[in-house]
Amino acid sequence: MSDTIIEAHNLTVLYGRKPALWNVDFELPKKKVIGIMGPNGSGKSTLLKSIMGVVEPTSGFTKIYNQELDQVRDRVSYVPQRQEIDWDFPASVWDIVSMGRFQKRGLFKKLTGEDKDIITDSLQKVNMLGYAKRQISQLSGGQQQRVFLARAIAQQGDLFLMDEPFAGVDIATEEMIISLLKDMKDAGKTLVIVHHDLHTAQSYFDHLVLLNTRLIACGPTNEVFTDQILTDTYGGRLTTISKISQELENKEFPIRHK
Repeated sequence: MSDTIIEAHNLTVLYGRKPALWNVDFELPKKKVIGIMGPNGSGKSTLLKSIMGVVEPTSGFTKIYNQELDQVRDRVSYVPQRQEIDWDFPASVWDIVSMGRFQKRGLFKKLTGEDKDIITDSLQKVNMLGYAKRQISQLSGGQQQRVFLARAIAQQGDLFLMDEPFAGVDIATEEMIISLLKDMKDAGKTLVIVHHDLHTAQSYFDHLVLLNTRLIACGPTNEVFTDQILTDTYGGRLTTISKISQELENKEFPIRHK
């Protein structure tokens, strides 16, 4: 049985003529906490959105469990960046977490007793049960992040894709989230997380994807978190864009195939 949970082949995403990702290939293993890292504008969020079908690749493709996303969507949970959420939307904490169950069962199905138990348990795991009736607009940034993590947990998927879950949260929330992620990994889940803090990368992640529009490195953290690879990732931004711009001029597009 394959150990690969996500694979990307020749994945390229252009915004207009500007490359966000260029000819990216990798395979990611199951049951790991995996970090996606790179400088600002290196394609980290675009990569998650491509895997989730939010962004259509210009060429190339991704697969999950060696299948198309639509065949395994109920096994995948996505936590977007906090700034992408409309926090003024009139919904309670309970309503938001309930969405994880509707995604699993279907939008117009009535919540069962089991669903409500799962929602309660998910809120307890992120220490937010006491806020269940609170409107999401009344929460702090850290509390909002906990709620969206609870929604993902309530979905009871096997793969979790999280875009900067530690951004703008307090230390207590960050410690709670990383502890929860490790518990989830121990329960057999796979977690893929966009992250920006190099200081915590080695303690947080088993495996890393290092991006600078191109894939710089992908592998176990203890193998790829080296001075040379970090220099290539964070120090070569202008050189990388220049090379890709030249390839665009030459129209050397990768072939889209599945």
